[in-house]
Amino acid sequence: MLLDGEAVRIIDCDSHVIDPPDLWQTRLSRKHRDAGPKVLADPDTGRDYWQVGPYRMPSTAQSAYAGWEEPFPSTPPNLEQADPACFDPIARVERLDEHGIDVQLLFPQIVGFQISTFAALEHDLSVECIRAYNDFQTDFASVAPDRLIPQMNLPLWDLDASLAEMRRCADLGHKAVNFGVELEELDLPSLRSGHWDPLLAQAQDLELPIVFHIGFSKVTTTAAMESKDPLHFVKGATLFMLGNANQIVEIILSGTAHRFPRLDFVSIESGFGYLPYLIESLEWQYLNLGAPVVHPEWLLPSEYFRRQIFASFWFESTLHRQIDMYPDNAMFSSDFPHPTSLSPGPGSVARNARETIEANLADVAPDIRRKLLHDTAARVYHIN
Repeated sequence: MLLDGEAVRIIDCDSHVIDPPDLWQTRLSRKHRDAGPKVLADPDTGRDYWQVGPYRMPSTAQSAYAGWEEPFPSTPPNLEQADPACFDPIARVERLDEHGIDVQLLFPQIVGFQISTFAALEHDLSVECIRAYNDFQTDFASVAPDRLIPQMNLPLWDLDASLAEMRRCADLGHKAVNFGVELEELDLPSLRSGHWDPLLAQAQDLELPIVFHIGFSKVTTTAAMESKDPLHFVKGATLFMLGNANQIVEIILSGTAHRFPRLDFVSIESGFGYLPYLIESLEWQYLNLGAPVVHPEWLLPSEYFRRQIFASFWFESTLHRQIDMYPDNAMFSSDFPHPTSLSPGPGSVARNARETIEANLADVAPDIRRKLLHDTAARVYHIN
């Protein structure tokens, strides 16, 4: 993409691949296929939906909103009516070209937002489901390996299996670990318990950033997702994105950033604008309430943030007024193809990535803009 006459390769740090209906049925062993995730048809609505164990998930096309003809909460009834770039890698690359994006990191759909339903499956099936998804993402990215970047998911309920899967996926070319900081929501030990230190140490050794996306481990049922009141989603989406504030604070105050100084953490789909206040508030309380007396060897919260915590932004139009404090800690994203994404269409006010960048970052100095759009992400994710 040309910005002020200079070519900049745009790295999009947050996009999603909508799960094709045959994902697990074609990849699980015969032993587990019948009990694995599957798509069923709702006889009343005609929509296809995911069934994971006893849980009925949202419809297959609920988040495949890019380019849809009507305003949300209307969504494509099935994937046949959705933009094929949501689930087809060849079409995805075409959409990247159209939107001005050079490289895109891939996140899952139901594995990311409803991982607790996988954790509830029989143990061996649950681990195989996560491995099968990682293989799917590997294959999806292989269509354009210099442009589509896979990120691994782990069976977090089994630490040994997670360590093995991390090594396997690193060998397959995955560039990050999709991880949840608030692990208590899966009835697992907390970040500060020490239980996760072997996993974090291995990620640090393998130079794999730990990324945490909003919505980790929330069980979202069809009824909750298919409300017809848009104000329900306006409130939910806004507050949802602020949820990662808890996780950023926990990474610092649990001592995790202190114990793993070479490990990068990336907050995804949570925005950037609130972070200067969050870090200033955290540091003021840290100093005011005597924390340095308890931990005299620790750095200040702002120092840990600057050193190893990052966040993504997409629609924010006032970034040029806020970025001076942390010019090395923000990265661009599009959230394609979600309802909140930079995916223009008849039902959306969004502009595509190219137009959004041109409008929102025009007043940012060229050297800072290059960091926001390329250099920081390239360094954190080791993208050549």
